[in-house]
Parts: sequence; structure tokens; C-alpha cells
Amino acid sequence: MKKIVEYRKLLDVTKAATLKELKTIYRNSMKDCHPDTCTTDEERLAAEVKSKEIIEAYHFLVSVAPETAEKNAVEYAKTTSASGILDFYMENQALYINFVDGSCYEYFGVPKQVYIKMVNADSQARFARRHIYGTYLYRSASKIVANAE
Repeated sequence: MKKIVEYRKLLDVTKAATLKELKTIYRNSMKDCHPDTCTTDEERLAAEVKSKEIIEAYHFLVSVAPETAEKNAVEYAKTTSASGILDFYMENQALYINFVDGSCYEYFGVPKQVYIKMVNADSQARFARRHIYGTYLYRSASKIVANAE
């Protein structure tokens, strides 16, 4: 959750920002700190770092935006209701769940106690359906991995 707050602060957007607003703010931010507009090497390096942060923040916020979740709701519902859990783990304050159908979702804000209860549950899939899927902010991590390759 800390990452989300930092990204929103970096782009100066609210929780209710639409995809269109995010895109406009992203483009304006990139115009302001684009490395090609700098004259010295020091300014250029600083602008490159800043622009990479802005790009990362934009892509992350788009991936967790309500409009994105709404667009992928059918696929998400199908995966979480019909596909079993292949593997799950907690890393950097996020819960990753890999499904048998090949998809992977990243859940934010899941407390350590909830994760421990999931590990000890008789059925992790049933526990996740009851306590995780509809409760926590998520994004598709399989699309992120595919884009990184």
C-alpha cells in the first residue's frame, strides 16, 4: 500500500483519478522532465531517473485503477472461481497467487496474519475466495511478467 501512496503522490493524483486523467497527468509530467529538454549531463541524468519513476508510477496506477479492474472483471471472476491455486507467496508486502490456468495476481495490503491463516487453511482456494479475492486491491501480475520479457 505504501507503494501506491508514493506513486499517487509522485503524479499528484487522487484515489479517484480516471484512466484519462492519469494519462493526461503522465504526459504533462513527461514533458516537464524529459531528458531531451536538458542541456547539461547532470540535468539529463536526473531527468532520466525522474522520468523512469514517472513511467513506473503511471503503469502501476493504471494496473490497479478501478476501470482496469472493471474491464478485466469477467476474466478475474472466471479465474478465481474456476481455477485452483497452484502456488502462492508473500513478497514485499504483496501476496502473489499463481493459478492453475497460468494467471497470476498480486494482492496489496494483505496482513501477515491473513497470509499465515491462508498457509494453515485446509483449503487455500476456499480461504482465498472468502477472505482475499473480494477484499484486497489486486492487479494481474502475469501481464506484468509478460511485458517485462
